[in-house]
Amino acid sequence: MLHYAIVFLIVAIIAAVLGFGGIAGTAAGIAKILFVVFLILAIISFLRRAK
Repeated sequence: MLHYAIVFLIVAIIAAVLGFGGIAGTAAGIAKILFVVFLILAIISFLRRAK
């Protein structure tokens, strides 16, 4: 999950540098969502292991 978030972030940066604002914004939004999902799953995983 984190891997995909990083990939979308890199795509967003490259698209922004090349001037594709719409694609960059969309890719950045997807990267944010995937990162939040990763954090939630990581926290749940850590809490389940602690028991």
